[in-house]
Amino acid sequence: MADGEGTGSSAIWAVALIIIVALIVGAVYYSGILTRKQAVDINVTAPSR
Repeated sequence: MADGEGTGSSAIWAVALIIIVALIVGAVYYSGILTRKQAVDINVTAPSR
């Protein structure tokens, strides 16, 4: 009984962990932290002499 319960519990925790990680990654991607478009748009100008 203990072995079967341990295996089932491990499978449930594995699935729950995958779902939690997927939600975190989706939230981070949706919030725009990974894209960082504002950091890319930088105009470098040199003084003309």
